Amino acid sequence: MRSILVHADASPAGNARIESGLSLARMTGGHVTLLVDTPITRFVAVDAMGGGTVAVDAIKEAISEDDAFARELDAHLAREDVPCNVLRAEIEPVDALANAARLADVAIVTRTDPLATDLPLAARCAVLAVNEDRPMVFPLGKVAIAWDGSAESAYALRCAVPILAGASDVTLITVEDAPSAFPATDALAYLSRHGVSADLRVLQRLGAVEETLARELTLLQSDLLVMGAFGHSRLRELLFGGVTRYFLEDPGGPALLLAH
Repeated sequence: MRSILVHADASPAGNARIESGLSLARMTGGHVTLLVDTPITRFVAVDAMGGGTVAVDAIKEAISEDDAFARELDAHLAREDVPCNVLRAEIEPVDALANAARLADVAIVTRTDPLATDLPLAARCAVLAVNEDRPMVFPLGKVAIAWDGSAESAYALRCAVPILAGASDVTLITVEDAPSAFPATDALAYLSRHGVSADLRVLQRLGAVEETLARELTLLQSDLLVMGAFGHSRLRELLFGGVTRYFLEDPGGPALLLAH
């Protein structure tokens, strides 16, 4: 996990993302790319008759402000002990991040930002969704893995190996539900081949799967939850809820490592 992409802006949440990326790079010997995006399409208004207006002055001002912020970032990062570069984009953030993530191992966003919902489906890399007020400090202490035998959970687990290898405590959690073609013991065997020792917790389902998981995470006090993203369609999760949406919206939840 040496190619690290960070969605960067001047907000406090942006600082948490940047510091998380730098900390991860220090642990893995990685490189951090910070993407500063100005989505200029948001300054275009279309009326009911098909006409449109463009706020040209507002676009110029937004681009100028973000250019200045990118230069400030570049100067600040030159003093860091991690190799970094800054990219600029002027399209919708999810598209800008997905484009920049083509050769990234992980992209870092804020857990409560809509990007944490959209990016796992758009990018071909893991998405680390951090809490807006708590930068992550690597190596981590306690990490939990939600395992259901799906392709999504298996991909998330594989992506997380560099983080898991540095953690002091790893727990694989599975909720008794339907039988899986890929049992949790297979996941433990995979981790052991990569030098990761993990405990297994098999939970009896009490209520919804996400509620059962949440109770266990509270007991474990995990710093990070590794999980597959949107095993069901996003429309179904929007209408009926689901594990991914539950943890993205949980105000007190841990950071998430998501992959689809």
